[in-house]
Amino acid sequence: MPKQQDPSETIEEFKGCVNMDVKELQKWLKTKESNEVGWAPDGGESTGHESGRIISELLQKDDDEFDDDDLKHMRKVISYVHRHQAQGPSKDVEHSKWRYSLMNWGNDPMKA
Repeated sequence: MPKQQDPSETIEEFKGCVNMDVKELQKWLKTKESNEVGWAPDGGESTGHESGRIISELLQKDDDEFDDDDLKHMRKVISYVHRHQAQGPSKDVEHSKWRYSLMNWGNDPMKA
């Protein structure tokens, strides 16, 4: 069984993966593009879009306010971002579903 990561390490890595601030993310989540990408198991809101709403809430908390569920979601975000960053398209990154999906998870690959 893998060793559980220290909460402070999880928080630091999460903040490194999420490069959109809360206002950028909230604005993005209201767009048509945001709502058109991702897997929606029941035909409703996609998993990524739901995650974006949770990330938005996490970004508004202080580090000492995170509970176990928050840390669990942060680890999910870290895993998703790392996995999907490695799968980028070779052209038209700016308007790709790949980018839009990552943005739902708080990471804009177009940012330096």
